[in-house]
Amino acid sequence: QVQLVESGGGLVQPGGSLRLSCAASGSIVSIDAMGWYRQAPAKQRDLVANITSDGRTNYADFVKGRFSISRDNAKNTVYLQMNSLKPEDTAVYYCYANRIRYNDGLIRRSTFNSWGQGTQVTVSS
Repeated sequence: QVQLVESGGGLVQPGGSLRLSCAASGSIVSIDAMGWYRQAPAKQRDLVANITSDGRTNYADFVKGRFSISRDNAKNTVYLQMNSLKPEDTAVYYCYANRIRYNDGLIRRSTFNSWGQGTQVTVSS
């Protein structure tokens, strides 16, 4: 009943930019913290950035100064602007929401630890 759907991945040259989007679908009431993680082949999934419902942000050291996370609460969407991309940024990027409140008919429900399906980002010349 609630889904996170990412878009915006693709192939980009080193030094280029991409903007990822993640929209929550369903009868959404509110979403707490949202964020982006990434996972390269044979590596663990790492936090890239997250943002609270009131806009406080947190970044992994390896993206500070290059990536920017934002959200539009009215659209239930979180964005990741990625600049100065490097080959080591190549990974599948996953959207995450820690708590989503939604309406299930007349019932208010919450779902925890929701993930999107992932979008591939490849940085290569």
